Amino acid sequence: MPQQGMDAGSDAEPTDVTRLLVEWKQGREGALDELTPLVYEELHFLAHRYLRKQQHPDLLQTTVLVHEAYLRLVGEEIDWQGRDHFFAVASTVMRRILVDFARWRYAKKRGGGQVDVSLDGVEYQLAAQPEPEAQLLALHEAINDLARIDARKARILELRYFGGLAIRETARILGISPATVEREMKMARAWLAQVLGP
Repeated sequence: MPQQGMDAGSDAEPTDVTRLLVEWKQGREGALDELTPLVYEELHFLAHRYLRKQQHPDLLQTTVLVHEAYLRLVGEEIDWQGRDHFFAVASTVMRRILVDFARWRYAKKRGGGQVDVSLDGVEYQLAAQPEPEAQLLALHEAINDLARIDARKARILELRYFGGLAIRETARILGISPATVEREMKMARAWLAQVLGP
């Protein structure tokens, strides 16, 4: 059975991504060019996996989400700790992009037809869908509410749900055991079910 999470999406070795992130941070010429195809492929896998499991998978096109996330990630001055850290930050960035886009689209909605959105100065035309934005915004607010009660459980939800990270990857990032991730994920899902309903 294939592993869920980033490891299933790419042939890139984790050590390659970590090494290239360090070399890029140190200013080695060409490191970013080597890094780009490795992380771009994994970002695409994560974005596709997240968007595919939504009831409205075309809320935002995978390529648009990946492109915008990548541009934001490489534009940040972050002291990258390695591959896991990069994809943990990527999950937060993707969540912000999706929430910003859902807010924009929810505010602009005028019924059926097409809506246009500009990301990074490029215009994209997307088919209007019935209310997926409200669902995403409700989830976002619920995770924020959970963070005020239990920040770690909220972070687990973000890493697993928006970042698509596997249990062991989530455990490594948070410095806890996989069993703790599974237990806290169950509690977080139960809390969400109470707040959001089925």
